[in-house]
Amino acid sequence: MSPIRQIEAPNPAPNPVPNLAPGRGLPQEAVDRPLAAFARDYPAGEEVPRHSHDRAQLLYATQGVMRITTDDAGFVVPPMHALWMPAGAPHAVVTEGGVAMRALFLRADAAAAGPGATTVLAVSALLRELILAACAEPLEWDPQGRGGHLAALILDEIARAPSLPFRVPEPRDPRLRRLASALRAAPASTRTLEDWASLAGASPRTLERRFRLETGLSFARWRQTLRLAEAAARLAGGETPARAAAAVGYASAPAFGAAFRSAFGITPGAARGERPSD
Repeated sequence: MSPIRQIEAPNPAPNPVPNLAPGRGLPQEAVDRPLAAFARDYPAGEEVPRHSHDRAQLLYATQGVMRITTDDAGFVVPPMHALWMPAGAPHAVVTEGGVAMRALFLRADAAAAGPGATTVLAVSALLRELILAACAEPLEWDPQGRGGHLAALILDEIARAPSLPFRVPEPRDPRLRRLASALRAAPASTRTLEDWASLAGASPRTLERRFRLETGLSFARWRQTLRLAEAAARLAGGETPARAAAAVGYASAPAFGAAFRSAFGITPGAARGERPSD
């Protein structure tokens, strides 16, 4: 991620890196190791402008929600999830709540362990601890020592990590972008496409056609995808399924549960971290 102002934290992040001018890169992108850890805390509402990196990244935060936008899609990344970002992929980041980022930069050979495209991954308890341990290692860790063992385990866990459909296709048409931005701010809005059309300055038919052309989804399906991604972030943040459902516009808990299971393959309770017996 592009370097930005650090905030004070009760427990300073290990191996901190200095602020660098935009475009100069980070030491983690140049070190001759398969992977290098990056640790920094960001305040709520921080916006990191569109940028890219020469190495692939695993963007993970122990607390806070990251909203990451690429040229093609928007991703909601709650705690216990990470975003796999291929090398060279432009993206922008907005933080919700204080974000404690503990990320990884991966050299081209190591990046083969991850997906070929930008993807949200579920982070296992083991992978979480491995990432934190990597942050405590020096930048040029010993390939034959603890650092080398950690890196090998991390790459294996990344390869095993399940992919999750927390991806919301990003439209390019300015009218659709305005509509998308308004719905992200108020996912529970009951406005119809006809209502949005008058605000966007285009006919409902035009908006529907453009949505299908640019996102591959109808407007209704796109809005449902957005709502479920927003609900997933709320659940991961500790909200109850009932509250998360209401916040994104579902009046019926069973309907929300069915839609959530269909999209993500798990129940809202499981996304919140509850045991099946709960």
